[in-house]
Amino acid sequence: MRYSVEKIREITNARWLQKKQPDAEIEHLLYDTRLASSPALSLFFALPGERHDGHRYVDDAYRVGVRHFVVSREIETAGVPEANILLATDAQAALQVLAAYHRAQFHLPVIGITGSNGKTIVKEWLYQLLHRKFNIVRSPKSYNSQIGVPLSVWQIRPEHTLGIFEAGISRMGEMAHLEPVIQPDIGIFTNLGPAHREGFPSDQAKLEEKMRLFDHAK
Repeated sequence: MRYSVEKIREITNARWLQKKQPDAEIEHLLYDTRLASSPALSLFFALPGERHDGHRYVDDAYRVGVRHFVVSREIETAGVPEANILLATDAQAALQVLAAYHRAQFHLPVIGITGSNGKTIVKEWLYQLLHRKFNIVRSPKSYNSQIGVPLSVWQIRPEHTLGIFEAGISRMGEMAHLEPVIQPDIGIFTNLGPAHREGFPSDQAKLEEKMRLFDHAK
């Protein structure tokens, strides 16, 4: 399933910083140039981080063939003359909003898994139990972060009949961004343990924050 760059601009409420091929289609989402397998069909999100700032790698992504970008601050465009560049208020939030929009296009049942430990192994157990009856899309490896969840959900295609996604959080407020992306029908809570305790005022607050994944689950 593909979206035009102009459609993505509308979905994410971004504005054009540089407009070259607004009708170009996007199939893959990218945040690391080392993972660019189909650069011509990829949209690179320049994500800020504690150690790395994705804006520093826009030129590198352009050199390997990427022509479509989402940034959250104005950048020098001389080195990327043929690039589509969307300027969003927050590139990570734009990634999540885009994935949430994509998720909403499908009506397959989705299982959402959270908890302090065991999310990945429960997901894989479920896959082994169910893959003969369903065409399953699931989180690769332990893709359960603010970035990993939208990248996982972006994999949903019309042929899938069941989704299994895990969500991990480390501080207050994070699950509110992941719940609209996964939109689980079925919720599984593995356990509540000491992991990331420093990010929450209490265990009760951590429990309630994790449970927000199931706000609209059946």
